[in-house]
Amino acid sequence: MANQLTEMLKGTLEGVVLTVLSVRPAYGYEITAQLREQGFTDVVEGTVYALLIRIEQRGFVDVEKVPSEKGPPRKVYTLNADGHTQLAEFWRTWSHLSDLITRLRTEHTERTT
Repeated sequence: MANQLTEMLKGTLEGVVLTVLSVRPAYGYEITAQLREQGFTDVVEGTVYALLIRIEQRGFVDVEKVPSEKGPPRKVYTLNADGHTQLAEFWRTWSHLSDLITRLRTEHTERTT
């Protein structure tokens, strides 16, 4: 099941991270820790950092370098207006896909019982 979950998560991780950032600004490790606390235990920091670079390049977040007590400055990501628009689109798409899958499952279950 873990492998299937990992594959499914790849397609939705951007929306998941944007959702985390919709609550408050955060840096990469903080995002990873929040996801793990929410049960996304297979998410690794490297994956989150690569995704943060992509969403920064796509213009969905604003980035501020904030001094850190433990080394180099941290990049803190804040969801901007384009990011909120992208997040709303993610949830619309998710709802549509979820409805389709639920309908397929229900119809299949009715046919096999």
